[in-house]
Amino acid sequence: MGIDPRALVGVPFRLHGRDPATGLDCVGVAALVFGVREVPRGYSVRTADGAGVAALIDAAGLRRIRRDPAAGDLVLVKSGPAQCHLAVITDAGFVHADAGIGRVVETPGSLPWPVIAIWET
Repeated sequence: MGIDPRALVGVPFRLHGRDPATGLDCVGVAALVFGVREVPRGYSVRTADGAGVAALIDAAGLRRIRRDPAAGDLVLVKSGPAQCHLAVITDAGFVHADAGIGRVVETPGSLPWPVIAIWET
């Protein structure tokens, strides 16, 4: 595991962002929290290919699990009709890069989107 996801709360949102000093997207948050060094670049914000995204995460070496999400897990969700999103579960909710708010946030409560897949370190 890399850094505590809560340490990223407040970092600006930036599409394809990988550095907290300049901004992060959901892939950047996941990469830092899970210590993944090689991550995709140049992807579109819109994709309905949840299976393809999940395969990339599997290939990065994270272990996919089949249970309800728990604190510390990475989740891939379907956040819109043609959009996937990554979030890290915390004991109070989840941390994710929120493009609408413009920064990384911790949202209290359960995920409001359908879960596609879950990984743990």
